[in-house]
Amino acid sequence: MILIMKRLLSLAIILAAFVGCGRKAEDVRPADVIFDTDANNELDDQHAIAYLLLNRDAFNVLGITTNATRVGGPAAEHSLEARRVLGLIGKAGEGVQVIDGATGNFLDIKDSLGNDVYDGCEAVDFIIGKAEAYSPENPLTLIAVGKLTNVALALRKAPGIAGNIRLVWLGSNYPQPGEYNMENDIPAMNYVLDTDIPMEIVTVLGKEGRGTDYVRVTLDFVHENFAGLGPHVDTPVEGRHGGEFSCFGDYAIDLFEHINLKGPEKTRALYDMAAVAIVKNPKWAVPYEIPAPEYVEGKWVARDDNPRKVTVWDDFSKDGIVKDFIETLKAAE
Repeated sequence: MILIMKRLLSLAIILAAFVGCGRKAEDVRPADVIFDTDANNELDDQHAIAYLLLNRDAFNVLGITTNATRVGGPAAEHSLEARRVLGLIGKAGEGVQVIDGATGNFLDIKDSLGNDVYDGCEAVDFIIGKAEAYSPENPLTLIAVGKLTNVALALRKAPGIAGNIRLVWLGSNYPQPGEYNMENDIPAMNYVLDTDIPMEIVTVLGKEGRGTDYVRVTLDFVHENFAGLGPHVDTPVEGRHGGEFSCFGDYAIDLFEHINLKGPEKTRALYDMAAVAIVKNPKWAVPYEIPAPEYVEGKWVARDDNPRKVTVWDDFSKDGIVKDFIETLKAAE
């Protein structure tokens, strides 16, 4: 009961901060966003990119930085996939930069930050350059949906930007161990947890069917609801698995048809898109605040006396998020 009451109190405080109590509608403007992605990894990154760029009332995308996790090749391949999505959403993607980030990991790169050129330097410098124009009162939103290498390197090179950024990271099964994004660069995550950057952890929790793993759809649902949706472009885009596509909805179906699906119902989660969705509408998940932990030898270690706090998101509204994604694609046709 005490834990529940603490979570409810945290929720009230956090939602008040996110929603901005008392603000007039005309005061609300799109959030300035950098999206850090391993877009060639599976299929949820692509949906997140389309959702971001087609929600111009909610997001002003300053650029897309990429990184390389175990699947999908070097960072340049992830940039190529991001550009495919930009091509499929037409005018909404025009002028958005895609910048190669780190292929290697934090510990391998951190001592090279004084060099003119190092692995990931373009993305790291892009993040730093943009963040320097913001402030704690008017932060840049950095949505990271892969490993945290680019973010950790930027904070190590320019620690003064930490207060200028709201970091929303899709990663970890907190409080359970494991998770793909986290495991691709645990030292980067631990480094970021020990900085002063305002940090929100958007949980995955695949083994429990909670977190963003709950925001999953079936192959049949995708066929029935995504076909033909989104802006139709004059120049077809070649897909990652071949074929040519003129709208994102059709490419989404192709991505689902070329990936391993879960269980007899053939489902796949839209993890990264859910992370974007709760920035648009924080009512689609439940946040609570904890002292920043660390991850040591395969498990989370609580640091109850740590004055640094981070926000954790759980209990996602699958229906609200998926419905809004479909409506976003329809509105952009």
